[in-house]
Amino acid sequence: MPVIFVLRGVLSFILIVLNTLACFVPVMLLAVCKFFLPFPAVRAVLNVILDQIATFWIAVNNLNQRLLGRSNIRVFGGQSFARNEWYMITANHQSWVDILILQRLFNRRIPFIKFFLKRELIWVPFIGLAWWALEFPFMKRYSQERLKKHPELKGKDIEVTQKACEKFQHFPVSIMNFLEGTRFTNQKQAQQESNYKHLLMPKAGGLSFALNAMNGKLHQLIDVTIVYPNGAPRFFDYLCGKVANIKVHIRVLPIDAALLGDYHNDPEYRAHFQQWVNTLWQQKDAQFDLLVTSLD
Repeated sequence: MPVIFVLRGVLSFILIVLNTLACFVPVMLLAVCKFFLPFPAVRAVLNVILDQIATFWIAVNNLNQRLLGRSNIRVFGGQSFARNEWYMITANHQSWVDILILQRLFNRRIPFIKFFLKRELIWVPFIGLAWWALEFPFMKRYSQERLKKHPELKGKDIEVTQKACEKFQHFPVSIMNFLEGTRFTNQKQAQQESNYKHLLMPKAGGLSFALNAMNGKLHQLIDVTIVYPNGAPRFFDYLCGKVANIKVHIRVLPIDAALLGDYHNDPEYRAHFQQWVNTLWQQKDAQFDLLVTSLD
């Protein structure tokens, strides 16, 4: 790799670290205040400030990427978005760079993007407190093995997660969900015997759980298809500016009441939801092909 690319990558990484440290300190201070002052009015004000800090952190990282990474991101489709709307976002997953691309595309266009996290992650030192302060939804999931041993726990996981998501009834939020559950590789595709040319098999249950946990508050699905014409990049290659071109297709779909239901105990709803997800993924696979072959 030419020295100029390495220098760009190292400088970009250092700037990300410095930006993270600069924003992490106030987030920690506000998190402590939020913990010891659990009054709704106080928390509402702190939530606004915390989201603004996180949005600023992403904006600085985006500027860093534009100046040093210099990737040309061609966006197809899409439409105007609103920061006072509730969104579910899904995308194909090939690289950690995907998250940076999504942040570049949607920062300050939609509410700050949050991820569902396993409840156990709240105990990760410092980072868990930051996720909690930023209102990342922590979910409680029970394995099928445990449910077989303790059938009385059926439905309790969604109840616990819905309770954790009650705060989102009062202010807009964007929730990110990678349906594949892991990054795409040819080896994983072969192991799964995936039905799709460019994608892994989607996990419909995870999306259903997220939609139901939000208790019907999510109104629109932002479906994003990301294509790297020269192959999925490594994180450092992206920072170095070696990823010259990226293609992204965006479309917005409604989330209606028919997409809500009891995934584990209602076979009719489960079949309907799985068919909807499979159709979504078939369309995404075809869209991937179109982006690969397009000359624009």
